[in-house]
Amino acid sequence: MASQASYIRWFRELGADDVPTVGGKNASLGEMYRALSPLGVRVPNGFAITAEAYRRTLECAGALPHLREALAGLDVQDVDDLARRARRAREIVYAAALPDELTSQIRTAYAQLQAEYGTEMTVAVRSSATAEDLPTASFAGQHETFLNISGEARLMDAVRLCFASLFKDRAIAYRVDNGFDHFQIMQSVCVMQMVRSDRAASGVMFTLDTDSGFRDVVFITGAYGLGENIVQGTVDPDEFYVFKPTLKLGHRTVLRRKLGGKDVRLVYSKGAGRESTCNLPTSPEDRARYCIGDADVLALADAAVAIEDHYSRRAGCPTPMDIEWAKDGLDGHIYIVQARPETVASRKPLHRIDEYRLHAPAPPLLTGRAVGSSVASGKARVVTDVLALGEFRPGEVLVAETTMPDWGTVMKSAAAVVTNRGGRTCHAAIVARELGIPAVVGCDDATARIRTGDEITVSCAEGAEGRVYAGAVPFEKTSVELSALARPRTHLMVNLGNPDSAFQTALLPNDGVGLARMEFIVAEHIKVHPMALVHPEKVADPAVRAEIARLTRSYERPADYFVRELAEGVGTIAAAFYPKPVIVRMSDFKTNEYASLLGGSGFEAKEENPMIGFRGASRYTHPAYAEGFALECAAMKRVREDMGLANVKLMIPFCRRIQEAERVLEAMAAHGLRRGVDGLEIYVMCEIPNNVIQIDAFARLFDGFSIGSNDLTQLVLGVDRDSRIVAFDFDERDDGVKAMIRQTIEGGRRNGRHVGICGQAPSDCPEMAAYLVELGIDSMSVTPDTLLKITRDVLAVEQRLAQTPRQPTEGAMP
Repeated sequence: MASQASYIRWFRELGADDVPTVGGKNASLGEMYRALSPLGVRVPNGFAITAEAYRRTLECAGALPHLREALAGLDVQDVDDLARRARRAREIVYAAALPDELTSQIRTAYAQLQAEYGTEMTVAVRSSATAEDLPTASFAGQHETFLNISGEARLMDAVRLCFASLFKDRAIAYRVDNGFDHFQIMQSVCVMQMVRSDRAASGVMFTLDTDSGFRDVVFITGAYGLGENIVQGTVDPDEFYVFKPTLKLGHRTVLRRKLGGKDVRLVYSKGAGRESTCNLPTSPEDRARYCIGDADVLALADAAVAIEDHYSRRAGCPTPMDIEWAKDGLDGHIYIVQARPETVASRKPLHRIDEYRLHAPAPPLLTGRAVGSSVASGKARVVTDVLALGEFRPGEVLVAETTMPDWGTVMKSAAAVVTNRGGRTCHAAIVARELGIPAVVGCDDATARIRTGDEITVSCAEGAEGRVYAGAVPFEKTSVELSALARPRTHLMVNLGNPDSAFQTALLPNDGVGLARMEFIVAEHIKVHPMALVHPEKVADPAVRAEIARLTRSYERPADYFVRELAEGVGTIAAAFYPKPVIVRMSDFKTNEYASLLGGSGFEAKEENPMIGFRGASRYTHPAYAEGFALECAAMKRVREDMGLANVKLMIPFCRRIQEAERVLEAMAAHGLRRGVDGLEIYVMCEIPNNVIQIDAFARLFDGFSIGSNDLTQLVLGVDRDSRIVAFDFDERDDGVKAMIRQTIEGGRRNGRHVGICGQAPSDCPEMAAYLVELGIDSMSVTPDTLLKITRDVLAVEQRLAQTPRQPTEGAMP
């Protein structure tokens, strides 16, 4: 008698090459369990029910002819027809009884798993198709998973349901769209120890930034309870970034984080079974804190890096990964419950940049989280009931509470997607990226504020904040082939203040950041005056005190909030351009600007002319702000030392006199930022005529100069560029201003100091850019939107100069 076929394979017996036998999910779990568990990556144990078991089940039941008949002549564009045929196919598969030899083997394996984890153990029963989680097609979310299953009867039923889910509407449509034969794909099933994330947290992480494709970060999302809420977009999750290069060097610090709403958590209801889950409200206290701590974030990043490194070695090339994780509320450990190659962001052509620019939009109707970086307009179709999907027309903007995996056919024809709920790893976001359409998720009330038929514009081209505008806002798209663009000798850097756009901007050809402004981070992310955080008791307005208390409630001291937020904002910019230099200007708010921050009015004097008043270096050692400057220094120390981002250089703005410079440098040294120690370079803005006149003296104190052409022009010409009466006289091309710039470059060269420019002049005036190149300036820092144009302009000037013998500049070093 022939020996009985084996339909069970344990994870320890599986590897990545076993996809044809056990499907993508099981093969990956086996690969990690076998190869990465010894390295500390925790993977729950379990076994696979092979694809051959599925084939044998259909064969014994005589189901294949009926399935072929059910799907013959299918048109996936007809949503109603697809639903009817898919339902019939699932009924055929579910009705097929499991062969006796299969049920016997499942019982035996289940008993062995109970022996390992205890009889109270529950299992997750998950589909694992033989064309799932491939580098070319993910099939993510197409098939069913059943959680917290206990008992043999429920286990057998869940296995049959997994078999049947091969013919879910979404799975059928996805196979058709990707050219897969329905009857060449087999369904394996995964049975694994259930991780009790219902009592803790779970989420999804990627080993790149999913929107820009930036590859040097681990991007982690998480929420309380079971992970289905994140995948389906039911909750707005917490987000974390960890920078891989410095993590590998031993710097154990979270790069950046964003608190999500997490208004509900998915838990098990009484009993067990495939429908025994429910969403419970999250308490205000839990919503106000992150679902996992820094230690868990770093443990996840460690696991992500190990997984990516392993799969990259196997593939022989970098292989970014899409990973599911869960924290067990019983044992407190983090587990990896799935990993697959990332198939969307990693395929973005790095040699081409597509840029979108809107023309004069009005304030947005709605904001949310941007998915992608493109723009689209169209008529809105508000879908509040799945039955209304049949009314959707190609080219419309889908507006919904959230989207479901069954909506794939409709989303394929949408111009854009807008949802009330969800984060950047929810179903709507994943599908939108795969389809290459913009999506704005987590808008809260989009379905209430937009009506079917409204013309709207969905913009994801303005940073991490997605915006929805009324009407068809005009926009232009430009595509640039970067591989054909040469690099000039003059270093071209960018001015940048918004961390949300750092990863995308870093993809442009650049030599680093010539001006990273603190002010944007303080105004947009921190929102509170530094001195109001040092002395909240001095804030007079009870409402403002309450708001400050709300913002800082998770911190031991309110001042710690400022340090972490500023460090993570600057750190994100520094990481995006690492290891290129990032020159961070210490704060340069004017008194009226500081006063507009929360709590600021009580700490700022009213000045008639703030432009030349209490700003820049004069504040740093003054009793009215010295404690605030100490917080700035603590944040920069954290960026350079704790985060390991030593590519950060610091710059002092509006430094009037040598004595002032000496006091500031002494204060910085006292705060742990001593020039020259650990390679720290400190620059000074050259924006006051005295900086030029005494450039030799300033050069003894600083490592470089950055010409601030805006303020330098104002002070040389005595013109307030904000004055409607005399602003016409503001002109960087004036001979006096140009003479000051020339003297600065000559003085820097004479003293062996770097000289760059970060003002608006080269961005606005091509002739100024040419003049600076002719003078031999070391670097120009320009706005990202002008970088490519200026690159071409500078290349042309350099080419012309190379063909023309150059006369030595008076006073230049030989």
